[in-house]
Amino acid sequence: MPAMLLWAFAGLAALCFAMDRHHRQVLDRAPSPGLRLALRLLGGGGLLLALLAAAAHWGWGMGVVAWFGALSVGGFVVVLLLPYAPRRLALLALLAPLLAAWLGI
Repeated sequence: MPAMLLWAFAGLAALCFAMDRHHRQVLDRAPSPGLRLALRLLGGGGLLLALLAAAAHWGWGMGVVAWFGALSVGGFVVVLLLPYAPRRLALLALLAPLLAAWLGI
């Protein structure tokens, strides 16, 4: 279950930083088109891994419901950290997949 939450958070943070406005909050420049595409793909991959982790833990029936809950929690954390600590959010977004991979699906 913690891996699911970490994957959801990392995926949503990557999708957030794929946007020009939020990328500028961290690096003071817009992302290149290649980086924007990479962040979108990584974000979608993180959300897919969160779904797979939920399905592995609870099965597909309840796992999808848990996945929506994880998306809500991950999005809430991103929304809370983005205006006040965008650089810390970026650091946590880099560390979350490492921790999630260590915990395993």
